[in-house]
Amino acid sequence: MTEAGQPIGKVLTIDNASLTVALFDPSQAPDIGGLVRIEGRGGRIFGTIASFGQDAVAHVLMMGEALEGEAVFRRGVSRHPAPGAQVFAAQAGDRQLVYGGEKAGSLRIGRVFNAPDVAAHVRTDDLLAKHFAVLGTTGSGKSCTVALLLHRLLEANPQGHIVLLDLHNEYGAAFKDRSEIVDTANLQLPYWLLNFEESVEVFATGEGAERQHQMSILRDCLLAARKTFAKDSPDAAGYTVDTPTPYRMSELARLIREGAGKLDKPESAAPYLRLLSRLDSLSTDRRYAFMFSGILVRDNLADILGRLLRIPVEGKPLSIIDLSGIPSEIVDVLVSVLARAIFDFGLWSAQARAVPVLLVCEEAHRYVPANASDGFAPTRRALGRIAKEGRKYGISLGLVTQRPSELSASILSQCGTLFVLRMSNEADQQFVSKALPDGVKDLLAALPTLRPQEAVLVGEGASVPMRVKFDDLTADQLPHSASAKFSEAWNVESGDRAFLERSVERWRKQERG
Repeated sequence: MTEAGQPIGKVLTIDNASLTVALFDPSQAPDIGGLVRIEGRGGRIFGTIASFGQDAVAHVLMMGEALEGEAVFRRGVSRHPAPGAQVFAAQAGDRQLVYGGEKAGSLRIGRVFNAPDVAAHVRTDDLLAKHFAVLGTTGSGKSCTVALLLHRLLEANPQGHIVLLDLHNEYGAAFKDRSEIVDTANLQLPYWLLNFEESVEVFATGEGAERQHQMSILRDCLLAARKTFAKDSPDAAGYTVDTPTPYRMSELARLIREGAGKLDKPESAAPYLRLLSRLDSLSTDRRYAFMFSGILVRDNLADILGRLLRIPVEGKPLSIIDLSGIPSEIVDVLVSVLARAIFDFGLWSAQARAVPVLLVCEEAHRYVPANASDGFAPTRRALGRIAKEGRKYGISLGLVTQRPSELSASILSQCGTLFVLRMSNEADQQFVSKALPDGVKDLLAALPTLRPQEAVLVGEGASVPMRVKFDDLTADQLPHSASAKFSEAWNVESGDRAFLERSVERWRKQERG
């Protein structure tokens, strides 16, 4: 590298967002991704080296400027440099100015890859108010990235309110003392919280005309059951089939049975009988105990929300919803209920006392798939509503996925900050490329070669697009890896008859060990 103050080249040609630079000595220039300073008209312009060409030419992507007389970096360039302007390798002060140091309301997450003397920060309010996404292939470190972000958020904001949907039981070990673990053993989400669409998904069977008939029966009977339970309430007259008020399952079954009894032809009772059979099977299925086991029906919605949203916090600002033991056919319904409840809570809270909430969704492509006909429509709508309107009500969304190309593009476009980890699949790279602004697409060339704990960080939460090397977490802060260590397990005797019998017993009782 040249000495401080010595130019490394001069500007040859200028485009809207990029420059070509004639290098005096290519060996003295920064590496690809390195920061350079150009003396412009009325200030300093900063850019990164995107590539090297023949004849000692470098291509530079302009990032922003610091106007003359100001010590503030601003994105974008108001006045382009003139041909022949001198180009310098950025010094420590330049790097600190561009990438930003620690400021009030910012979180340190690591170091800038091409400027390891500078800490990488994200701005909390911009990160959360405008949503974020963590994207990367399997094994790229998504879970560790999420854990790092949450640890940093909780360290800086011990009275936060975070709900994490954990599909693989990974995060409980990383947040032992700071989280409320909600799993099949202690989850309480009563059936009466389901709105009409969710109720149809759980209660109705069959397809086509048969399903339409059952939907019609459910619509009338659910509304009647809700009003019957609240018959003494002055508000009952205004209830709809979606109003989150209790009703008794026995009353719903009675109304369905009563409707079947009024039919003239016995064969017309088939939809009623199938609904009754489904209600009976749900009430005795251990897998659905979190929803149907309660004999006593009471209006405890405030208690349910308080526990899930950590209000009051009581030293545990993180609520981890362990979905690993939930039947796959009802996970989407459960996520729909949770997302809808969180949004409605924010919507109907008094704005003067609103409690901001962050909802983090692992395996987000499952809930908001690219194809609108896939997945469970109410879940897609609930998360889509948070993505589009949540910021108005203090509801933030964090999406995590290993399959970006299978994620809804419209939902991802609502995420103001992206953490893009290693990504080797070409379809995923192309999808992410469309989601990024034109000025940072050169960074995508690094995606297949990113190492663990590295990511490309772009968006509202960062001062400028950058490649980041994440900080290390201690062993007790790391999420639990679900990957089996075959080389270790297959070199010792790891099972016996007692182990098999215990596994079978837990399987039959639907109890995770």
